[in-house]
Amino acid sequence: MYSLEIRSASRQFTSGVDLVEVYATVSDLRGEPVAGLTRDDFFVEEDGRRQDIRTFSAGEFPLALAVGIDRSFSMARVGFPGITRAVRSFLNALRPADQAMLVGIGSETEVLAPLSADRGLAMAALDRLDPWGTTPLYDATLSAVDSIEAASGRRALILISDGTDRYSQTKSADLLDRVRRKDVLIYPVAVGRTRDAVFAEMATVTGGRSFQAATVSALPTALSSIAGELRFQYLLGYAPPAGGRPGWRSIQVRVNRPDIRVRAREGYVHP
Repeated sequence: MYSLEIRSASRQFTSGVDLVEVYATVSDLRGEPVAGLTRDDFFVEEDGRRQDIRTFSAGEFPLALAVGIDRSFSMARVGFPGITRAVRSFLNALRPADQAMLVGIGSETEVLAPLSADRGLAMAALDRLDPWGTTPLYDATLSAVDSIEAASGRRALILISDGTDRYSQTKSADLLDRVRRKDVLIYPVAVGRTRDAVFAEMATVTGGRSFQAATVSALPTALSSIAGELRFQYLLGYAPPAGGRPGWRSIQVRVNRPDIRVRAREGYVHP
């Protein structure tokens, strides 16, 4: 059995042709990337209709990543120093060309280190990071997604929190509706014994994956799994049917291999 995760974007070219791009990550039961698949191994459907895959490539595509850290006082009780050490190790494991930014989540959401391939900026920000404030987690998630969405290439958000929202103006249903329309993979990681149900839902609608680390000592394993999934992907591109309705369009991707399990972003918004 394998697992497949995708995300999609609709890009308008000067020729007037919409190209829907789908980044796909295939992994085996151990979480290791599966290489060697070809265009003929993939099937893509939009709103239930089979699509012709016009572009296909595989490899290590550029990555723009935001790491959001809940720095609230409740996280200090979970084990704040261990969290920053785990994030430091994760950043060191990224490829040199990958770009990363660090976002602090407290009573306000703050970009602690801007998007850059220079790891020193994020490392210095981690050194300065200390507990502060409460956790308007839903508001902060939207802010972090907006911060990384402007980047080019693949975009992802890792969200590390004890999983409890406090005082957000954004409701969970509104959060899910908005992130499903973004082209950003979300990997929520709940640290502790509880996990907000919206964590798993955010991962599902964006094509990411939700994790729970019962203790801080389990966090490095979760982050290592995320790094592995982001390291190698397939890029599929197709032109959606001409005309048709604007608005939400669903996407389904299958692989012509036995015992394949598919987890995918639900779709995209067609202009």
